[in-house]
Amino acid sequence: MMKFSTSAFMLLICTAALLSTTEGRIKPMHLRCQCIQTYSGPAIPFGKIQSLRMIPAGPNCKNEEIIAKMRKLKMCLNPAKDWVISLKEKFNQKNVTSQQ
Repeated sequence: MMKFSTSAFMLLICTAALLSTTEGRIKPMHLRCQCIQTYSGPAIPFGKIQSLRMIPAGPNCKNEEIIAKMRKLKMCLNPAKDWVISLKEKFNQKNVTSQQ
């Protein structure tokens, strides 16, 4: 009986330790592409975009994905378009200068 109690206690401590390392937040796992369709229309002005999330191609999605966040919506952009490439460069440059 004592052995069972010790095992149960150890399991409880290990579970508590594991839960404390996640800080109560579960990170979403994306096992597929985030962008089903991409926007290829006219360029979106740089000032209208609040943030740009760039997800490189990997094992879960063979496509590079670029997600632009505007004030009221998020939109997947076509990474092959010249204006999107230029937009990526501007955001990278903005992030580099703001970190210095």
